[in-house]
Amino acid sequence: MKKIFNFIIVFLPWFIGSIFINNSFYNEIELPFFAPPSIIFKIIWPILYFLIALSIYYIMEKISIKSLSKNYKQALIINYILNQLFIPLFFGLKSPFLGFIIATAIFITSLFLYVESASINEKSGKLLIPYIMWNLFAAFLSLNIYLLNY
Repeated sequence: MKKIFNFIIVFLPWFIGSIFINNSFYNEIELPFFAPPSIIFKIIWPILYFLIALSIYYIMEKISIKSLSKNYKQALIINYILNQLFIPLFFGLKSPFLGFIIATAIFITSLFLYVESASINEKSGKLLIPYIMWNLFAAFLSLNIYLLNY
């Protein structure tokens, strides 16, 4: 039971941000031909948050929080903060440019998070690969939305 509770504690903060997406802005702007329908985001993000939480869970099962490296903690915290900033900046401020900047920063920090995670637990690192790929796509999509609309 404690393991399930720990997983939920990790998963919830990541997932909560995805609930507040207002797709109206996304549906009103000109989108590149490769842009997915808005419903895809509501499907993909909970899956990615689940994988992130599972990655963190496996690391926490292997070593204590106190034993985690400073680099891992920093990568995780910075990535989380940036991830939470994307929705208010892109959708709230209606700024694809800021979305691109944040998405690029998320991609870069997700690479650091992958390296740090894989050094602790190989399975944890592999669980982050879809997240890395999606963040690269999100940065590319945000840049193209910006270029098409501004």
